[in-house]
Amino acid sequence: MQERRYDLDWLRVIAIVLLHLFHCAMPFAAESGWHLKNDELSNLVLECNFFLSRWRMPLLFFISGVGTVFVLNQLSIQQYAWQRTKRLLFPLLFGMLVVVPPQVYFERIYKKIAYTSYFDFYPSIFTTGAYPIGNFSWHHLWFVAYLFLFSLVSIPIFIYLRSLQGAILTDKVALFSAKVGLYWFALLLYLGSALLIWYPEETHAIFDDWATFTKYLLYFLFGFFIGVNPIFWSEIETNRQTYLKVAFFSTLAINYFRWNNVEPDWGLHAANLFYWALLILSAWTWILSILGYAKAYLNFNNRFLAIANEGIYPFYILHQTFIVMIAYYVLQVHETIASKYFFLTLTSFVLSIGCYMFLVKPYKITRFLFGMKT
Repeated sequence: MQERRYDLDWLRVIAIVLLHLFHCAMPFAAESGWHLKNDELSNLVLECNFFLSRWRMPLLFFISGVGTVFVLNQLSIQQYAWQRTKRLLFPLLFGMLVVVPPQVYFERIYKKIAYTSYFDFYPSIFTTGAYPIGNFSWHHLWFVAYLFLFSLVSIPIFIYLRSLQGAILTDKVALFSAKVGLYWFALLLYLGSALLIWYPEETHAIFDDWATFTKYLLYFLFGFFIGVNPIFWSEIETNRQTYLKVAFFSTLAINYFRWNNVEPDWGLHAANLFYWALLILSAWTWILSILGYAKAYLNFNNRFLAIANEGIYPFYILHQTFIVMIAYYVLQVHETIASKYFFLTLTSFVLSIGCYMFLVKPYKITRFLFGMKT
């Protein structure tokens, strides 16, 4: 059995903390639609969020794919499917019925839609249809929904890769990658991104989101594929500085296009196809460099990681609801963006932690509903 990879636990915790900071910044980011927006917006906040958006969610899907290797080392396929159902589907349904509706409610009343109270609003989630037209949504829990689907539709691939033929294939690909690097994985992402021609918007609604769905599915499968073979990890750790250089300079190139207003027009032409490739290469090499440095320096356990690793999933489920609720009030006061962001970030973080510590962690039923071990 493979030993636990604490570096991946650290990255999962760090990525979701960054997600919290990202969502707290969304009300202030220029040009980005979100549930509630401040009157004054910031292009600098937008740039910070744009940078994080390139690799943060792909990293989480990749880590989830690697984690699947460890789960399947302990469970049969049937046990795995049930474990994924308990850990992902049940929290998703609970979240859609209990955690997410307050977000929709505060968004509606912020936009001056008349509801006399939350109790007046709540029945509408069953009668008005799906968000954004209606009030029924999974909002930030789209990650859980997609991860649940990925976990199930990928089972035949998992079965094959765990077979003798699959192990031979993985070894051949790993040895090839050790010679040329893992850059060629970006080519698969590039081919998958062709779906953007028909589905250019990232909606998180599955049926009109096939380009995004495919992108994250590939990252999830990459995590599983790379996670089963130590040759891949040795290559990632050894070449982490090279990947960081590529990530750094590709990001500079992307920002040259963005900051000088010379981004190519959308379409199937050489300039846009090059820019498209640059975005994909940048995201993939950031992930590889982060994985490499984490493997080298973060593969250790301590008391803090044990506590954080247990609570980070419930924190993820809770955090955006508190952000939206607090933002409803914060955005109405006359303060600087920096003051509002600091207060929103700190308060929503404390409330999310407090709710987890006092209402979720101590009780078996809430632990179950938030995907924790009971």
